[in-house]
Amino acid sequence: MANRNDRRIEPSFDGPRNDAEDDVFSVREEDRVVPSRRKQPAKRKSSKGRAPERGRSRSRKPKRGLFGIFGRLVYWCFVLAIWGGIAAAGIVVYYGAKMPSATTWAIPDRSPNIKIVGVDGQLVANRGMTGGEAVGLHQMSPYIPQAVIAIEDKRFYSHFGFDPIGLARAVSTRFLNGRFTQGGSTLTQQLAKNLFLKPDRTLERKVQEVLLAMWLEQKHTKDQILEMYLNRVFFGSGSYGVEAASRRYFGKSSRDVTLAEAALLAGLLKAPSRLSPARDPKAAGDRAQLVLAAMRDQGMIGDKELANAMNAPATRVASFWTGSENYVADRVMQELPELIGEVQSDIVVDTTVDMTLQEIAEKSIRRLVDENGQKLNVSQGALVSIDNTGAVRAMVGGYDYATSQFDRASEARRQPGSAFKPFVYMAALEQGRTPDSMRNDAPIKIGKWTPENYNGKYYGRVTLKTALAKSLNSVAAQLAMEVGPNAVVEAAHRMGIESELQPNVSISLGTSEVTPLELTAAYVPFANGGYRPEVHIIRRVTTTDGKVLYENTAGGGPRVISPEVVGMMNAMMTGAVEEGTAKKAAFAWPAAGKTGTSQNSRDAWFVGFTANLTTGVWFGNDDGKPMKKVTGGALPALAWHEFMVAAHEGVPVAALPGSWTPGSGAPDVAVDDQPAQQMDENTFPPAPKPAKQQVGAVNVRQDQPTASIGRPVPPADVGGGRPVPPGEVGGPTQRRETSILDVLLGN
Repeated sequence: MANRNDRRIEPSFDGPRNDAEDDVFSVREEDRVVPSRRKQPAKRKSSKGRAPERGRSRSRKPKRGLFGIFGRLVYWCFVLAIWGGIAAAGIVVYYGAKMPSATTWAIPDRSPNIKIVGVDGQLVANRGMTGGEAVGLHQMSPYIPQAVIAIEDKRFYSHFGFDPIGLARAVSTRFLNGRFTQGGSTLTQQLAKNLFLKPDRTLERKVQEVLLAMWLEQKHTKDQILEMYLNRVFFGSGSYGVEAASRRYFGKSSRDVTLAEAALLAGLLKAPSRLSPARDPKAAGDRAQLVLAAMRDQGMIGDKELANAMNAPATRVASFWTGSENYVADRVMQELPELIGEVQSDIVVDTTVDMTLQEIAEKSIRRLVDENGQKLNVSQGALVSIDNTGAVRAMVGGYDYATSQFDRASEARRQPGSAFKPFVYMAALEQGRTPDSMRNDAPIKIGKWTPENYNGKYYGRVTLKTALAKSLNSVAAQLAMEVGPNAVVEAAHRMGIESELQPNVSISLGTSEVTPLELTAAYVPFANGGYRPEVHIIRRVTTTDGKVLYENTAGGGPRVISPEVVGMMNAMMTGAVEEGTAKKAAFAWPAAGKTGTSQNSRDAWFVGFTANLTTGVWFGNDDGKPMKKVTGGALPALAWHEFMVAAHEGVPVAALPGSWTPGSGAPDVAVDDQPAQQMDENTFPPAPKPAKQQVGAVNVRQDQPTASIGRPVPPADVGGGRPVPPGEVGGPTQRRETSILDVLLGN
């Protein structure tokens, strides 16, 4: 065949070839069409003395050394790197294409902070999502940014938003330890995640995080990025930003943070909830020491500073938002939306609260509970103080805000007991009685209800002034029957009680529940001469640049009591402080008020006032368990005395408004020679229900007679034109426990 004939066969020889053989089988260079690439053989060296090479094969391959293996490894690594880069670029392009256009990217507004300050300019609290105002990098302690950079991103000022070295270190530790022990995200990446992304642990989120970080680096300086980060990052325990965290953990501004405190804050960023000193102080302290060591290694602090910080660890506040001023802050946050709507930017709320008085009130409540809690079975207390304009000067909603955020001052409705009696007596005075009017303090029975005096003691014929000072239940029940429960309810609502009141005879002993705030507010007209002001806790709301968003411009409220009734009521309630149940409350100022104790000492009250301030105090237990014979004249009167002495220090003494001279006016003589009878609510028909009107809408001129307020004065002055029960009504005293349920059910 042609192919077979054309094929050239070159034999091989085991031995050396001679020249003749070479000539036969070789082709000369000048005869070749294409020049040969074969090198000319070198001249043979003499083979003399050398053993002939046998068995040598032309197909034998050269040996490969270590260098050859390494070279091929480098080659394939280079190839894989190229393909890996192409794949990474593809992923970036893919996920980047799913993001909005970069021209639409913008830094979202920081959640607005609500800075609440007292009337004296002291900070009450910061509220809002961040819980702290924004602080400039130059304003905060310099240790804070240094500590954060040292432990979180030591190449912050040199990378471009994405740190390949840090990422490589994180990946390598992942392979060595089987898990990520070091973070690969820069501070810029963390800020990008906080600003724009959800905390999903996905490749897409990580790619978008890197792209956004690079964009941030292009748009903002390093200091701007660091400042935004420190004002937004979460530090645990509900604290966002360094200002909130500093006040949360140390009770101070970020401007005053020490080196040790800055190290503790920076250490929280790794795991804010787990490392929070409120949860695990030891773990937080150990982490802070690592931060200090990192700062020393990077030359931010010296050995001396390190030693001082180690020897003086950060001191933290006892617990989260433990101060009673936070009850005030909660109340402000409840009222704010109605005043300015939704908060759009950082604002400053000026309140009426005096932080000095607030602290005195809190210390008094806590001290009395600490000293008497186990002995008298009392666990809670509340205090409210209001000036004559209706401004709340102090409000303590409980023993400890950290333990319970429930505001007992403004939200807890409890039975006021005898502290409600002034409204009964006021209704009686408005119908023509006077403090000199006589009643027979004796056991009585109204239906199946027998209202008993405290300790079962009765005084016989007494004036209304004495009956109120000694808090005689029998006389209060008689007056409620005389004027009618509806008249009592109308008087209480007119004075400022907002809770629903049950118009039954038992209301004379304070069976309808009220809050300490509204009961105290209802006493203010006695202190200011008869006017019911608008009770308020917010004076003004402004933006951080001073623009006024709201200002309380309400003037004096409407008159709700005539000057004559004010004078008589104050003369009667002064007796409670001077010689009655509230003698422990007396101090160097003319003062008046009324104690109150609900059944079985479940609630103990004292609400009292001077011409300067009206203050109400309550003690009890959240679960309604009885205290051990605690009355309004005990713990409440002591707390009131302690607070009012401090509140009036340096204030000129002033007399209570109104006046009344004993013996003036027609005497109201009780008739006690009538036959014995058992009374019920039909014995004294209820007073006609007053016309429906807005509470507090009664305006009376200074010279307007008493008859124009409340119900008309009856023509006769003896018992208001109604029969007065003699002392023996109801028979002998029978001591038994009577519950409110008995009263309501008629048992």
